[in-house]
Amino acid sequence: MQPLKSYEQNQKVIHSIYSSRLKLQLLLSLLQKNESLSALREVTGSTSQALIPKIRSLETQMLIEARDREYFLTPLGKIVAGKVAEFVGVMAGINRHKEFWATHDLSALPEEFLSRIGDLQESEVKLDTQVDILTVYSNYLRIVKEAAYIHGISCVMSPGLAGTLADRVVAGIPVELIVNEDVTNILRQEPYIQSLKQLVHFINFKIWVTKESRMVGLTVTDKYISLGLFKTDGKLYDSSSDLFSGNAPAVAWGEDLFRYYRERSQLLEIDKLVSETQ
Repeated sequence: MQPLKSYEQNQKVIHSIYSSRLKLQLLLSLLQKNESLSALREVTGSTSQALIPKIRSLETQMLIEARDREYFLTPLGKIVAGKVAEFVGVMAGINRHKEFWATHDLSALPEEFLSRIGDLQESEVKLDTQVDILTVYSNYLRIVKEAAYIHGISCVMSPGLAGTLADRVVAGIPVELIVNEDVTNILRQEPYIQSLKQLVHFINFKIWVTKESRMVGLTVTDKYISLGLFKTDGKLYDSSSDLFSGNAPAVAWGEDLFRYYRERSQLLEIDKLVSETQ
């Protein structure tokens, strides 16, 4: 059945939950753990007189039950509360950085990652300014220098970026970089090929090549994520703004995105690339 048709047939029960602040709070609270009525009063900031009718309604819908003076979610309640939490997370992730999302091309982000946009709600947007035109780059240098490992996706390349990564490889930090074929062609040129010649025997350095033409700019370390995107016109990569976070769910989101691209990429034989240019 089409979602719109399902909504029309079930809008009364849907509205009974989503139009009620207290019901949403009850479901989200009980998704964390069982709670007593007094604890639920504290969580919601409401009185027993306000809460009890909502609790009874959720009990009638077979979403919560009471036992030993505590309320808990039924198996059906856990499903509904989980979907509520997912929806809340998505809206929070969008609303927190809606200008960033609205001004950038999201087509390089697979649907499964856009659906997890709530994982990025505890992030901040780093912007270059007229006072500090290197805000984004300086932040990148900081997280890379603090990294125990570096996983990156790069759809652009610069001597500064290449030099920084090379320094970390030489220092013994595991570095894996995913690039597209356009960037691979750039790596065949100077000054990049000289850096690759110096790194060819380092086993802690890997380059993967993807056939994807449109990608994100991503740096993930053990502590941080930094995400860059093309502008909405799809013509220019926006190096002046990045979404940055040290929040664990955001870092995990970034690591999963890196693995997504890596699974669709082929390991580059760096020694072969170097020999071809000699």
